[in-house]
Amino acid sequence: MPTYLDAILAAHRERAANDPRSRRDIEAAAGDRGSDLRDFEGALRAPGVSVIAEVKRRSPSKGDLFAGLDPAVVAKEYSAGGAAALSVLTDAPHFGGSADDLATARAACELPVLRKDFTVCEADVYDARAMGADAVLLIVAALDDAELRDFHHLAADLGLAVLVEAHDEAEVERALAAGARIVGVNQRDLVTFQVDTDRAVRVAGAIPTGVVRVAESGITGPADARRLADAGYDAVLVGEHLVTSGDPAAAVRELRSACS
Repeated sequence: MPTYLDAILAAHRERAANDPRSRRDIEAAAGDRGSDLRDFEGALRAPGVSVIAEVKRRSPSKGDLFAGLDPAVVAKEYSAGGAAALSVLTDAPHFGGSADDLATARAACELPVLRKDFTVCEADVYDARAMGADAVLLIVAALDDAELRDFHHLAADLGLAVLVEAHDEAEVERALAAGARIVGVNQRDLVTFQVDTDRAVRVAGAIPTGVVRVAESGITGPADARRLADAGYDAVLVGEHLVTSGDPAAAVRELRSACS
C-alpha cells in the first residue's frame, strides 16, 4: 500500500520530469534574485534555543490547520514574538502552500526563510533561490546519497543554507556524509505521519558538536521545547502548534521563555 511519503514524492518527481523549462531558464531565474540572502544558519547559532516558526496552512494527515492564513500577518506575528527564522511550506497539492506564500512572508519581516518542500531535483534548489528562500530542505529519506551530496553542494554554491532532515542515527550519518552543517531530526514518521516525541532526544547524541541541531514536529508547548533544549538542540521547528494557537506571537514567546 502506498504511504504518504510515496505519494508525495511520486507527485514531485512526476512534476520534475514534466518541467518544460530549460536548464538555462531555471538557472537564470535563480540568478536574478540578487544578493539579499539572510543568514539562516547564523540565526540558529545564536545563544539559547531558536524558534523556526512555520507558515503552514494544512497537512495531509489533519487537513486544514489555518485555511485563511495570511502569510504576511503570520510572519509579522512570528517576528514580534522573537522567532529566529521562518519555515514556509511551498507544496501546493498536499500542504496548500506556494512560492507566493514564501515571498509574501519574507517581505513582511527581516527573518531568514527556509523553503519547506520536497526537494527531488536540482531545479528545486534553483527555484528555492529564485523564490527568495535563504535555506532549502533536503530529506534524507527522500534522496539517495548522490542526490543528497549534489543538492547540498549546489545549494551552498547558490549561497543557500541547507537543513538536512533525518529520522534516525543511520540517516544522521548519511546527512553528515553529504556535508550537512544543520541537521534536523523530524519526530514525525514520514511513512505513517505518526509522531514519536522521544525520537529527537534519542537521536541527539548522533549529531556531533559544531553541527546545528534542530528538532522538528510534535512540539506542542514550552515543556516540549525545554526538554529538547536540555537534550542539546539549538533550535526547534514548530508549525501546527503555532498556527492553531490563536496568538502566534504569544506562542513563540512562550517557547522562547521556556528555553531561556
